Amino acid sequence: MEVTNYAKINILFVKKTFDIIIVGGGLAGLSTAIISRKMGLSVLLIEKYSYPFHKVCGEYISNEVRPFFKFIGLDLEALGVADIHTLQVSAANGNVAKSHLKSGGFGISRYKLDYELAKLATEIGVEVMTETQVNSVEAHQVTTSKKEVFSGKIIVGSYGKRGNLDKHLNRQFIDERSGYVGVKYHIKTDFPKDVIALHNFKGGYCGMSAIEEDLYCLCYLIDREVIRKHGSIDETERNVLSKNKYLSEIFQHSEFVYDKPLVINEISFNKKSKQERGMLMVGDTAGLITPLCGNGMAMAIRGGVKLSELIYKQLNDSTETDLYQEYLTYWNSEFRTRLWAGRNLQKLFGSNLPTNLAIGFFQNFPSLLPPVVKLTHGDEMVFS
Repeated sequence: MEVTNYAKINILFVKKTFDIIIVGGGLAGLSTAIISRKMGLSVLLIEKYSYPFHKVCGEYISNEVRPFFKFIGLDLEALGVADIHTLQVSAANGNVAKSHLKSGGFGISRYKLDYELAKLATEIGVEVMTETQVNSVEAHQVTTSKKEVFSGKIIVGSYGKRGNLDKHLNRQFIDERSGYVGVKYHIKTDFPKDVIALHNFKGGYCGMSAIEEDLYCLCYLIDREVIRKHGSIDETERNVLSKNKYLSEIFQHSEFVYDKPLVINEISFNKKSKQERGMLMVGDTAGLITPLCGNGMAMAIRGGVKLSELIYKQLNDSTETDLYQEYLTYWNSEFRTRLWAGRNLQKLFGSNLPTNLAIGFFQNFPSLLPPVVKLTHGDEMVFS
């Protein structure tokens, strides 16, 4: 009897019920929300920050997802995206390999893109709740930091690389220490807008590409022990990153827009489960996408769109299907090769000798670089 009474009390406190509740409003969460709402589902998206806000991210997206933006009616050109068609990879010893990006991509800040997607989501009827953190997920209910309880037929986790909710869910990876730190700047510099550069140094690598408004995103991943050895990010940049002459030029002759960089610690590339306590995971929450997989932004969008389609089918099809198994099958078929390629390419970078050898190899055999790059990119999305 007591159990029944407590269940009734819990139900009384539910503020509202939705078809889908999405925890986290990054690209994967916003893509899931927009497509789901366009299919007629009721959607609540909960984001702990207030739009717009910056994120540690490389801010390059391959053109494979351009059809998504066209489908939802977001004009990328009006947002001032930079078109990118060439990859440049440098080693600390000065060697450089270049490749034409067959499909190409574009650059845009997460500050602008997430904000525009959040506005669009609100306009089409997604209920967007910002400055709110989800403290717990139990069965089909989420409890927020504002002591509100919402019920959803499907709960989706899209809150990024690592969050407090991971501790609540007791996810396996949360107690595993990670040795990587991500650092990001926006800069003004003299560099071709159609090139994305990947500059290597001992203990990490740094990506740079143009975004909107004559700005460039400069974002690097580095072994935490390297920063610890040198005492600070500034000293690490002076004594380690600047050993690469291309990075040295950037740090000496660029205007840094931020007073200080954005930094994220404990970046882990360990595998993650795609479901916890019935909550389906998407984007980085489902498995951190290595920087060398092409780009995590496109993969987050693709995952969100497909998950939306599967959820709609689950809620509206009279035929019983296993939503999790369908989603897992999709994830493996769509992303397994890219993740494998990214993880293995990553082993070649961040250590001087393997990096120098790899780039020297591609200098001698330049025709082999485009097929390797292709492994990290997907086919163009199709919308009917």
